[in-house]
Amino acid sequence: MKNLCLTFAVLTVLCSCSINKMAINALSDALTGDTNATTFTGDADPDLVGDALPFAIKLYETLLAQNPNHQGLILTTGSLFIMYANAFVQGPAQLLAPAQQEEQQQAYNRAKQLYLRGTVLLYAGLDKKYPGFSQARAENLGEILVKTKKEDVALLYWTAAGTLSAYSFNVMDPEFMLRLSDCLKMVDRAYALDPDFNKGAIDELYILLYASLPETNGGDKKRAQEHFERAIQKSHGLLAGPYITYAQSLCIPAQDYDTFKLYLEKALALDPQTDEANRLINTINQRKAQYLLTHASRYFYFIDDEADGFDWTVFEEDDN
Repeated sequence: MKNLCLTFAVLTVLCSCSINKMAINALSDALTGDTNATTFTGDADPDLVGDALPFAIKLYETLLAQNPNHQGLILTTGSLFIMYANAFVQGPAQLLAPAQQEEQQQAYNRAKQLYLRGTVLLYAGLDKKYPGFSQARAENLGEILVKTKKEDVALLYWTAAGTLSAYSFNVMDPEFMLRLSDCLKMVDRAYALDPDFNKGAIDELYILLYASLPETNGGDKKRAQEHFERAIQKSHGLLAGPYITYAQSLCIPAQDYDTFKLYLEKALALDPQTDEANRLINTINQRKAQYLLTHASRYFYFIDDEADGFDWTVFEEDDN
């Protein structure tokens, strides 16, 4: 309750006071600078971060309303919506039992709306830098993308990732196919500008894209394998994400349980404390890896045994 009151107090001050532009810019810079980059991602307690993020998002939204042209605020606010939707709405929903289908669908619907809220902000940021970006298609988008710079990589990455996530709940949605080509162009441009972005984050996105898409839409299992190897190299093998993405997107369709098990065990063997900047995502991903191993019979037709439930207590020591 104390944190809730403090947050609302800050929001009230930002909304009601006549703060001069210099002060707003200074606050915006302070809240989006490099020193704040690991405030959430470096935390080892997912429950703490999950509870805090909604208030943080509303704080950033309020500040952005006062300073709508601040690119740092646009990127931070938009990406927080997408991170929260993925890690704390869609992610937990994917771990629900088959009997909880209605609850799962409700969570998916909410996640989609959060993804869209984030991408609206990010597209607005791209429009401010490159007028007409959000409305451009095909050749026109390509003409704009060639103007983008390395400083735009994060904006391009999160916009594409959020858009793909929002529409991937229903791949038969015509809007998904319409957006897919644009997003692939954004991802390709971001990779050309900075292939090492965020320790191979774009490579991990490529694993999912090349493994999941049909060949007629750019799918390519060989290229997915190549990007997996690059993601492991760029992250120095310290991130669980690439192992899990590979296990889900390549091993399950191929019914390759041995590799599935091997890579999930590699993800679980990582020490989240080794990469302090990514403790949160590694902790969350290890929970997911354990769940996938525990419930492997849901994904592999020849496995019969399955635990009755998911034992979260295996992570209590790490969370503390």
